[in-house]
Amino acid sequence: MHKIPFLLAALTASLTLSAQTQDNEVKAAAGEYYATRQSAYTPSFAADGTNRRVRNVILLIGDGMGQGAVNAAMYANGGELTMTHLQTVGFVRTQSADNFTTDSAASGTAYATGQKTNNGYLGMNPAREVIPNIPEILAPLGYACGVLSTDDLNGATPAAFFAHQPARGMKDEIWADLPGSSLLFASAGTQSVFEGQPLSTQEAIRSRYTVVYDPQDPAVSGSSRLLYLPKSVHLDRGDYLPATTEMAIEYLSARSRKGFFLMVEGARIDKCEHSNDFPGTVQEALDFDKAIEAAVRFAERDGHTLVVISADHETGATILSKADPETGYARGIFASKNHTPMMVPLFAYGPHSREFSGVQENSDVAGKILRLLGGKK
Repeated sequence: MHKIPFLLAALTASLTLSAQTQDNEVKAAAGEYYATRQSAYTPSFAADGTNRRVRNVILLIGDGMGQGAVNAAMYANGGELTMTHLQTVGFVRTQSADNFTTDSAASGTAYATGQKTNNGYLGMNPAREVIPNIPEILAPLGYACGVLSTDDLNGATPAAFFAHQPARGMKDEIWADLPGSSLLFASAGTQSVFEGQPLSTQEAIRSRYTVVYDPQDPAVSGSSRLLYLPKSVHLDRGDYLPATTEMAIEYLSARSRKGFFLMVEGARIDKCEHSNDFPGTVQEALDFDKAIEAAVRFAERDGHTLVVISADHETGATILSKADPETGYARGIFASKNHTPMMVPLFAYGPHSREFSGVQENSDVAGKILRLLGGKK
């Protein structure tokens, strides 16, 4: 009879020690941040949710941006973001074909092609067969297509929209796919990364693209295909992401009467979450929201542009634990340093935006975009 109290006491002590250990681990992965308040744009919603023809689509992907990152950035910014001002909201399931927790290559491919694939694959199905991506489907129909990212161009998400390789780590092969792609505009990585590619790849790219290192380069206006490589895509990049979003919209708009497709990636939310850098996560999410603002402002002026905002997956199991919107204070904790299988939020604005509400697969998003632009997916 004396064994039961002893076992209960032992179990209680074990659970207490386990809880203390877990609490210490959580505290070790905690971070605090005071944000400098930035504007958050609220559109008029005049064309939002209407049945107007969609002429342009801007797909913005926040790498690793789950609900925790969105909440942290929103409350650190006084309780508002441009994306959280939008009226159409949904969720995206991100599982890959061979893993319950996706990587960026598989999820990027799902967003780019409308088909699920294995982790690590770019533009190929599980049988390693080439899958056409959105630019390859839309370019023959007259659409101008582009990608930009705060990652290198061989990063999994931008690469999914032009490359076809069985492994995301095949950097040289991914760069070598660019000259034969359907992209009219690309901006990701840096001059040094580009010049580190094999000379044959550099020459092939220059034969198809005007390569510039400054957005004010006079060669931009006369080009038919443009590769813009900034000096940095790291923390010292300034307003590169929102400014280049505006640049890409203007560039693509001027090169097709039919319309355009643009993918914009905020890549470094994920990188900060992998290192459990809470201040960096908030900063990167806020920077991504400025790119969203640029896209939404254009969509409101144009009236025929659909903006879709989501993420390839969640990273870090990021949680907002405390915030004070008045001061910009936010405190967050991470339960992981890896990707998680949790659903990610989706926001949409423009004609037919309501079609993106509810719960959907990442591959469904591409299918809806292609149907709206006449790609018959």
